[in-house]
Amino acid sequence: MAPALGLIGVFFLVPVVASLVLSFTDFDIYAIADARHLRLVGADNYAGLLRDPRFWTALRNTLYFVLVGGPLSVAVSLGAALLVSARLVRCRGLFRTVFFLPVVTTLVAVAVVWRYLYHPRFGLLNRGLALVGLGPIDWLGDPAWAMPAIILLAVWKNFGFNMIIFVAGLQNVPERLYEAARIDGAGAWQQFRRVTLPMLAPTFVFVGVVTMIGYFQLFAEPYVMTQGGPADSTLSVVLLMYEEGFRWWSMGHGAAIAFVLFAIILACTALQLGLRRLKLREGQMAGPVGRRGAEEGA
Repeated sequence: MAPALGLIGVFFLVPVVASLVLSFTDFDIYAIADARHLRLVGADNYAGLLRDPRFWTALRNTLYFVLVGGPLSVAVSLGAALLVSARLVRCRGLFRTVFFLPVVTTLVAVAVVWRYLYHPRFGLLNRGLALVGLGPIDWLGDPAWAMPAIILLAVWKNFGFNMIIFVAGLQNVPERLYEAARIDGAGAWQQFRRVTLPMLAPTFVFVGVVTMIGYFQLFAEPYVMTQGGPADSTLSVVLLMYEEGFRWWSMGHGAAIAFVLFAIILACTALQLGLRRLKLREGQMAGPVGRRGAEEGA
């Protein structure tokens, strides 16, 4: 295992530790030229984030993207998985491939197409709105619509990955459970609610955590589509980190942003896993109590 662990240490642990050290310095382009310009500033970079209005704007935009785009992406992924897993659907393999294609398509090519779709005068979306009597929308130029447009693009591009995971989860649900539900008179909705969703609970936890982590790291979509505009309405935390570190060469400030984001993701992940464990514990406690009450009643 030593060669693999060595590579992990060189290419993962060392950069992480170096970044953590940088977050407590004023490392910038001048320090690259001469190490004597490097100074330890303690927690000043972190304190400066609390006073930076652009950081709070980026954090608010990122939370909006996660809280709206995350559940929407999971819902679309589950719907697509149910569709391609239905027995009445033909060519299921073809649909799975088609739905997964956006995941492996380069974002630059996707951005070219979607910028045309979002064009305020010639875009297909505004042409569709005109057919129903609605006026055009400046999707990427209006601060009120820019983030919803980014969310729509991100959901379309990323839902195929979670769809494959949900398909695998659906294939592990025993058919006898559906047969028993049908014998008891359960309809399609009751089967979905009482059988499919509970059996997919571990899959939901994995998909939810992975989606949340990925959406907190929003960068490519606003960088390619809007550059964080208009009026910072699509500025994300990672895009702000990129600008601080690689546009303004304030590496210490950028590293501090990275570790603040890491702490937020870690806290949200721990919260999701903690709620899952709490729910499992409550279910285990309710089981023996319910059985004991039934025995006493008998």
